[in-house]
Amino acid sequence: MTAATRADPDAQIARWLDTDLDEWTRTVVRRHFDPVSGSPYWLGQAPRLDFDPRDITRYDQLGAFGPFPLDRLREEDPADLVPLSVPRPLAGRVWDSGGTTGTPCRAFYTPDMLLHRAVWRRWSFVREGFAPGRTWLQATPTGPHLIGNGVREVSELHAGQVYAVDMDPRWVKRLIRAGRLAEVNDYTTHLLEQITDVLRQGRVHYLNTTPALLQALCRHRPELVAALDGVRLSGTQISADMYRTFTTALRGGICGLTYGNTFGNAACLDIEQDGELISYVPNYPQITMAVVDKGDLSTPVAPGTVGRVRLTVLHEDLFLPNILERDQALRHPTGQWPTDGVANIRPLQTTNSSPEGLY
Repeated sequence: MTAATRADPDAQIARWLDTDLDEWTRTVVRRHFDPVSGSPYWLGQAPRLDFDPRDITRYDQLGAFGPFPLDRLREEDPADLVPLSVPRPLAGRVWDSGGTTGTPCRAFYTPDMLLHRAVWRRWSFVREGFAPGRTWLQATPTGPHLIGNGVREVSELHAGQVYAVDMDPRWVKRLIRAGRLAEVNDYTTHLLEQITDVLRQGRVHYLNTTPALLQALCRHRPELVAALDGVRLSGTQISADMYRTFTTALRGGICGLTYGNTFGNAACLDIEQDGELISYVPNYPQITMAVVDKGDLSTPVAPGTVGRVRLTVLHEDLFLPNILERDQALRHPTGQWPTDGVANIRPLQTTNSSPEGLY
């Protein structure tokens, strides 16, 4: 991406939405499987495939790869998934995925990939009504988590000042799995104290946090929530009751939403029936989503039907086909987007070994 993208991000969004997905698929797959300049990981996989990836001409043929084994992202050198056409040595950040259980999945993000994410995030801000040049508090995972880059995204593309409070969702889930609920409450109180310390000064317009942490803040200090001009919620689920609670607590403030999946957030497109239907669309064309049958993961469900979320990453510098998320959703044709969206995200399965925690 060029300086022109930063100068006119809206024009870049329009170009992305006008992209032919089959043509884009051909570009990305051939880049990663180029015998000379492709990505080492995919060139190593090519002899094991029963087809030539360079013969792929359409997006719907990506199913031939089968589900991408996320364990590879726990073991492979992240640089091996980046095409050799990206100059070596690579210089930049290795980020953890949005997953918060088990050994982290890690991926290298090139500057173009980070800018793509940032431009789409700014598009969400503008669409939802968040004004530029305001002060934010970001109380989310930071450190190795990609959502932590939101501090830069807000400041550089939406002219914001940003305070930050860190949270460790993996620690919370570990405590829950071990039944150490008193310590979960202590950690939640610790986070709320830090959030309160910033908000009580009255300088913050917008709060970016998770639905579970906002729920706790509404109970703990409702007057601080009411004083905000808006909140932006990043996480894996929000119910209609939660949405209504938040909009009431905000007293007219903005309640923006994003679906934080494994690689590439999905922007909220519509909130209908007072929160009974909340739909999201992917950061097209580099990210696409499908909803597939839980019993046959290669088959999309009918529109309006619940299934498992399947994510495909089609960056020029990162190719991850058919990632099976730990979430279920409605398949939601929007009529406004080049691909389907998803609606009413819920955990595929919640157990003591895989709790939702604060994220």
